[in-house]
Amino acid sequence: MLKILANRTYRHLFGAQIIALIGTGLATVALGLLAWQIAGENAGMVLGTAFAIKMIAYVTLAPLASAFADRVPRRLMLVTLDLIRASVALALPFVTEIWQIYVLIFLLQAASAGFTPTFQATIPDVLPDEADYTRALSLSRLAYDLESLISPMLAVALLSVVSFSTLFYGTVIGFVASAALVVSVALPSPVQTTKRNVWERTTRGIRIYLATPRLRGLLALNLCVAAAGAMVIVNTVVIIQTRFGLEQSAVALALAAFGGGSMVAALILPRLLKSIPDRATMITGAALMIIGTALGPLATSLAVLAPLWLLIGFGYSLTITPSGRLLRNSAHAEDRPAIFAAQFALSHVCWLFTYPLAGFLGVALGLDMTFLILAVVAALGLIAATWLWPAFEPEALPHEHPDLPPDHPHLREYGKENHRHAIVVDDLHRHWPRSSGHIA
Repeated sequence: MLKILANRTYRHLFGAQIIALIGTGLATVALGLLAWQIAGENAGMVLGTAFAIKMIAYVTLAPLASAFADRVPRRLMLVTLDLIRASVALALPFVTEIWQIYVLIFLLQAASAGFTPTFQATIPDVLPDEADYTRALSLSRLAYDLESLISPMLAVALLSVVSFSTLFYGTVIGFVASAALVVSVALPSPVQTTKRNVWERTTRGIRIYLATPRLRGLLALNLCVAAAGAMVIVNTVVIIQTRFGLEQSAVALALAAFGGGSMVAALILPRLLKSIPDRATMITGAALMIIGTALGPLATSLAVLAPLWLLIGFGYSLTITPSGRLLRNSAHAEDRPAIFAAQFALSHVCWLFTYPLAGFLGVALGLDMTFLILAVVAALGLIAATWLWPAFEPEALPHEHPDLPPDHPHLREYGKENHRHAIVVDDLHRHWPRSSGHIA
């Protein structure tokens, strides 16, 4: 897995990702404690609203940012957005009112809505070999998981000597260091696409995404991930400090258990995906998350909660890590920024639903009922995924192009009637082949 770090460009981008993630992880711990300081037992509701605002920024701005991704140099775009995020994080230690949390979260995540899909779409261009890209996906997932372990432990160490508000300065350092590493390498130039208006460029990724069966299944699996993940992210601080009556450090330890489970899955995935299809791996992960969430009411101590969080984290990584492979294989190079932005936006529609659901249900109905409701939501997502994503999906599908002239280059290459090849939704294949074999 680590041999791909011999690629200098990827090595620097990966380093930028790790540093920024650690900084963001410190902010996540600090934000939960800040919400507890301001809102007390209603911290879950405050965090649920804050994360919902974050999702609104992601959902509305990511597709718009992708529309200009091939018009702006990638390095300039990534560095500028990193510096914007650093500036916003610098203001977080001075927050004293709930509304200030909401405003700063929106500004911070508005920059992330442009940064993350552009960063993700750059990696397949840096590592064009599929095996290398698969390793990069697992390494990226491992980075997220290590952050889930390292950031809480680092937070525990820092909280023993400084106030939680100081953790936000770690976020600032992370974003500045990330920008410096991105500056240090030359990135592939954006692929110039066919000239289209802003609306077409903004909606193209979502149209391709929703026209592809396996990606519609991925969207349903995103709902599973969001339902289980929201319970962990929104209510861990409430479970630990209200139900168990434990100290702030226990919050970090519980989150570390979730990250540990995800890390274990990331370590085994490169070998696992060589013999088990993406669909089976991801559906298994979703089932594990549902089980862990449904058992949540049985958690009466940190010793019981931690294994459940570890199980959910394991299933989380099994479900979400292979998604990059699906996206890479579902779009041409020039459409990758758009389809990664579509995944970013549509997956966060699910989080936009589950974040406030986890927060408000926790306050209104109690934590036990919230566990069960979110387990049901995740189960519905899994059922939809198995229906939308066919278990058998041949690589080459037969189809026709009755709208193309007989001398069209595509027909000359593949044949005029009922030809077959791997399907990617594009200008020639605007819809997935129907049973009749035609593409409308």
